[in-house]
Amino acid sequence: MSELNIQRLDAGAADFEASLQKLLAWEAVSDSGVNATVDEILGRVRTEGDAAVVEYSNRFDRVGVSSMAELELSRERLEQALEQLPQAQRSALEEAAVRVRDYHERQKSDSWSYTEADGTMLGQKVTPMDRVGIYVPGGKASYPSSVLMNALPAKVAGVGEIIMVVPTPGGELNELVLAAAALAGVDRVFCIGGAQAVAALAYGTETVPRVDKIVGPGNIFVATAKRAVFGVVGIDMIAGPSEILVLCDGSTDPDWIAMDLFSQAEHDEDAQSILVSPDADYLDRVEQSILRLLPTMERREIIEVSLRNRAALVHVKDMAQAVDVANRIAPEHLELAVENPEALVPDIRHAGAIFMGHYTAEALGDYCAGPNHVLPTSGTARFSSPLGVYDFQKRSSLIQFSAAGASKLGSVASILARGEGLTAHARSAEYRIKQE
Repeated sequence: MSELNIQRLDAGAADFEASLQKLLAWEAVSDSGVNATVDEILGRVRTEGDAAVVEYSNRFDRVGVSSMAELELSRERLEQALEQLPQAQRSALEEAAVRVRDYHERQKSDSWSYTEADGTMLGQKVTPMDRVGIYVPGGKASYPSSVLMNALPAKVAGVGEIIMVVPTPGGELNELVLAAAALAGVDRVFCIGGAQAVAALAYGTETVPRVDKIVGPGNIFVATAKRAVFGVVGIDMIAGPSEILVLCDGSTDPDWIAMDLFSQAEHDEDAQSILVSPDADYLDRVEQSILRLLPTMERREIIEVSLRNRAALVHVKDMAQAVDVANRIAPEHLELAVENPEALVPDIRHAGAIFMGHYTAEALGDYCAGPNHVLPTSGTARFSSPLGVYDFQKRSSLIQFSAAGASKLGSVASILARGEGLTAHARSAEYRIKQE
């Protein structure tokens, strides 16, 4: 393991920005071959419906079915999975669900309005979406936590119906995922995945109902399909590999930080783990912890590839520069493993989630802290937010003018409309102006 050689960067070096840019480079949705495959799948599902979904599921997931009915799970089957869980798993899942629901209850927005002195009413009507689809990854790993994080905010928002799709390669079902679906109140579950599942949700088939929005992570084919159907339906985001950035002043046990870096690296070979510190000796100590602990990890091969190709230990002159680096990277997960994290938070402008203090492992946020673990990746925290209740609600403006208000503002609208050369607009407003 001594040959791991994690990349070292110095924030004071002349080539730091170029090196950092190279380290962060990631193309979330891929090449022409993937695009061509996805376009073909989307087109066929759109025109052939269930038959195409069945064909692609048999081909890609090796399920050997003849109809969509064989790919749908009943509500009773979900409840059975929940009832038969080992008690420890069920209790953990239930506690996580309670915490996630409680946190998201605080995000709910209500309609509002106000009335001006002349009787004009203005406001906003908040309405939940009618039906949403949640994509839950299957295959290499199964994620019951993703079920909770995607379905519960939709439930809290008041979404009328939640459709879940989850691939089951070889027909293998994950009982914990099904139990999470039962616990979160998912209405229908289809054992389909890939671009064909995204297409079925976006366009609808004879069996799969069309949804208003698709949320949830998937592989590169899923991400490409989500980008392609955006506009037909809403989507949450185009997710890249998982990532963590740890800012440390040297006061946290190096073994803890090494394991925090592993917690992202074990997702897949493209995951990214970065440690930033002003203490060069501490960076050495963490690297020694990495080398010592890596052989003990069950997913050590994946972790090693991730660390070798996409990890970095970054030396900065002080914590102020560390914060600057964090804002430049705009990470999905940001750990402030320092003595006084509250002092740094006001200067953090870009991060999906901020984990504060020595005891706040990012893994707690993945499962049971309460805030959503569906977070912006690949620097998109500069303009994006975690998945939340607000992603499942629509806002409509309310406008009702009184006669006096219409007369008063009619002249304002008229002047502006005529300035734009839109005479009909102007005259429509002018009709409402009260004549003296």
